[in-house]
Amino acid sequence: MTANNSAPDHRETVDYLKRHTLVVVTAESCTAGLIASRLAAAPGAGEVLECAFVVYDPKAKRRCLGVPADVLERNNLTSEPVALEMARGALRHSDANVAVSNTGVADDSDPEIAPGTQCYAWVFRDATGVYEFTETRVFEGGRNQIREASADYALGRIAHYHTQCGAQHRA
Repeated sequence: MTANNSAPDHRETVDYLKRHTLVVVTAESCTAGLIASRLAAAPGAGEVLECAFVVYDPKAKRRCLGVPADVLERNNLTSEPVALEMARGALRHSDANVAVSNTGVADDSDPEIAPGTQCYAWVFRDATGVYEFTETRVFEGGRNQIREASADYALGRIAHYHTQCGAQHRA
């Protein structure tokens, strides 16, 4: 995927969240608050965005979100298991019913991970249960282009995964 320079308008995401009575909490590492910021830029976001955790440092992931030490020790920080624990922690520490998390690398700072690798988790909570989804994507571009594209991607996938919650419940 190639990073894009223009910020998309996330009005459709806000409208979707409103229609489905969804309220978001984010847990962000590489995007450092951009997911929440991009959502907040759309009119009406105050009704669908509860809060954002920016947890760049592993100690903050543990302290603020309760990411288990063993998950951090067994996995690279840029991994789906870490993203999932971040989302779970954000949901535990909020009244939201959707958590979106991101962790990744936007440059060549980690020799084990390709630059642009971004890991995500989306966790939905409703009366029927908790539904969890994870995904990894690689973006190309400069550091901030990658971070911005990653934030937009995370928001753009909320509706996709939300529609799968019902399928998981019926399974």
